[in-house]
Amino acid sequence: MRKIAFAGITAAILCITSTFGQTQQAAPLWGNWTQWGDQRDGTYRNPIVPGDYSDIDCIRVGNDYYTVSSTFQYSPGFIILHSKDLVNWRILGHVVNDVSVISPAMNCTQMNRNGVGIWAGAIRYHNKRFWVYFGDPDEGYFMSSAARPEGSWTTVKNILPEKGWDDCCPFWDDDGQAYLIGTKFADHYKIHLFKMSADGTTIDRASDKVIYQSNGSEANKMYKINGYYYHLFSEVRNNVRVLMMERAKNIWGPYEGPQQLSEGQQQFNEPNQGGLVQTPGGQWYFLTHHGSGDWSGRIMSLLPVTWTNGWPIIGKPNGAGIGEMVWQAPMPVKGTKRVVPQSSDEFTGSKLGPQWEWNYQPRADKWSLTQRKGWLRLHAFKPLKNNLLHAGNTITQRSYRTTSNEATVKIDLSKMANGQRAGLSHFGVPNYAAAGVVQTSQGKQLQFFNKDKITDGPVIQANTIWLRSNWGLDGKSKFSYSTNGKDFKPFGETYQLKWGSYRGDRLAIYNFNYEQEAGCIDVDYLRYEYAQ
Repeated sequence: MRKIAFAGITAAILCITSTFGQTQQAAPLWGNWTQWGDQRDGTYRNPIVPGDYSDIDCIRVGNDYYTVSSTFQYSPGFIILHSKDLVNWRILGHVVNDVSVISPAMNCTQMNRNGVGIWAGAIRYHNKRFWVYFGDPDEGYFMSSAARPEGSWTTVKNILPEKGWDDCCPFWDDDGQAYLIGTKFADHYKIHLFKMSADGTTIDRASDKVIYQSNGSEANKMYKINGYYYHLFSEVRNNVRVLMMERAKNIWGPYEGPQQLSEGQQQFNEPNQGGLVQTPGGQWYFLTHHGSGDWSGRIMSLLPVTWTNGWPIIGKPNGAGIGEMVWQAPMPVKGTKRVVPQSSDEFTGSKLGPQWEWNYQPRADKWSLTQRKGWLRLHAFKPLKNNLLHAGNTITQRSYRTTSNEATVKIDLSKMANGQRAGLSHFGVPNYAAAGVVQTSQGKQLQFFNKDKITDGPVIQANTIWLRSNWGLDGKSKFSYSTNGKDFKPFGETYQLKWGSYRGDRLAIYNFNYEQEAGCIDVDYLRYEYAQ
């Protein structure tokens, strides 16, 4: 990582401090925000993305910002987003196209890594390449690199094949020496520092040194700022997670501190894990997730940073000099366009949109964008177990927490086979609810189901169906269906979207067959409209 100077920090502090009072609004009750992101008036409101982007890290390269997020068992894995202003984000793609290379347990043939898989990691830019590192709690630490953030990324390499590690971050010093910092959570959350080879592909286990340990100490990041090595992390204090930092003149220590940088603030779902980043103008920010999580997941906020006595205070400093949640602040960069992560997809491209992630690695021979141009074809096969969580080739994307949300999918049912089920789902582990069609010898029958029960509806004569879900800030989804695309009838029970296995709710299109490997559906589009 390139050395970051303190140039412009004083001006940034004055700017941020002077604008806190002008831009702050009354804090909403958690989840009851009516506005979010870029307000188009020179300010932004948190959350900046009200969807599930957990365990994030952030860097700036030139005038561009990049963030990465954990993706657990979903494929492709380890998502990358891009922004020009730290507020408006678009999805670039993923690092890991085939998550089964991490473990065969993440293939659709096993599907037993719910809530694990790709955990928190970091992104850095060094020697004209982008570098990412992340952990799998069962398999160890992995790395990959690319000349461009869009890829192509090198095949991920397991550089520490050992169970019980998480939350790693690489660091390159001014002399080119590479290091890796990470937590051995299986050993009382001890934080280890290692030397690496200059190309970042090999860990020197003999160099291992424990530099910190506390209750739940993880979320590691390493920076070099004005000659100091800063180790940023989070830990549990008084039953809440808070941001902490220690610093030293030598990377091996001794470290002074640690200093507490932010309050836990359970009422705001504990903003605590993320990355420090400096704008070209010298302002500092912390891009963070809200770590407690709820049905919308661990969503993304941006907090201004105030440097005090050489320590970065995250958010608005309180009387004790510790940062608190900021709900509104000036835009870091003026004059940029309002953009949001991709969601709707007409399936007209040669590849899936980057918003899509399969539940586990899919069977490549059971889906296609070319067998019927302009449609996503999903072929049905038997699930490993008789529930949606173990049905292969379920395709998902994030749902958001805004004042109004409407997701509609159009499906051609004409090639369904007996025993086949297909439709629209709110998907999570261990919870889900779905509305769709089951093919029987009597015809195509509407069916609503969740993990606890199945409710059959009427038999329909149409070969095309539109399925829809509507929900608001309360996360109460109501399903409906149409056979003409215009007149929608309610169907099924109201479903409370839920949190589980470290993830928020997802939209999903499912397609499986309990009885045989037969049948397919064609999906014309999924259109997801939500309040901005």
